[in-house]
Amino acid sequence: MGKITSALKKAAEERLSRIERVARIREQDQMVIRKMGDSQIDARLIAYFDQKALISEQYKILRTNILSLFKNKSAKTIIITSAVHSEGKTVTALNLAMTMSQATNKPRILLIDGDMRRGRLEKYLGVKEPAGLSEYLRGQADLENIIFNIDVENLSFIACGAVPPNPVELLDSALMRNLLDDVRSRFDYIFIDTPPLISVTDPGIVGAQADGVLMVVQAGRTQRGIVRHAAELLNQAQAKLLGYVLTNIEYHLPEYVYRYL
Repeated sequence: MGKITSALKKAAEERLSRIERVARIREQDQMVIRKMGDSQIDARLIAYFDQKALISEQYKILRTNILSLFKNKSAKTIIITSAVHSEGKTVTALNLAMTMSQATNKPRILLIDGDMRRGRLEKYLGVKEPAGLSEYLRGQADLENIIFNIDVENLSFIACGAVPPNPVELLDSALMRNLLDDVRSRFDYIFIDTPPLISVTDPGIVGAQADGVLMVVQAGRTQRGIVRHAAELLNQAQAKLLGYVLTNIEYHLPEYVYRYL
């Protein structure tokens, strides 16, 4: 009995040691994503606050895949969407855009909030723009008046603007096509954050005008059948699905635990 008790005690101590290591790593992660100074930028934009964080490294892997995929192509307009709401597409779009702007060759990046129904780009960046995509597509603002920057080199933004009564018609208009043609000549990569696929037709409309679509999927939440249906909707719209970005994945590795995206 003494040997069994000793073995159980040793196993418990080893387990406690692992838990303590995990707790330390989690505490460090919290420090990594904490806002710096009086910045109004959301703490979930890890690529802004800490380029060396574990999660930032995952975005760098995604960046490498995109750079490789479009290596010999001049037009690089990418839609970022999801099957349903609350899967993390806007946070993914912002972190990816920031990570792309940090590449060695310093590409010029533009992120457009194409969700004119409930866009969140301004909220995450902590800004309030007087005009955005909606105003441009309604002929109420010029392109120069809706592009804005923060303190990230080579990265520009266009907010969604005021909610219009006809977002689908605006996205399918000649002005939208003119906008894309114009920004393609000014930027190396254009990312457009759109509403979820299942809810509305907006992503398919814009996706057909782009070079490809990235679909954000939250692990453990979105059912496989829903993801398949969303992919079918893109195919019907003649939009090219480049791949999927999984969010909310927890990796259990020997020395640490962290969440991916």
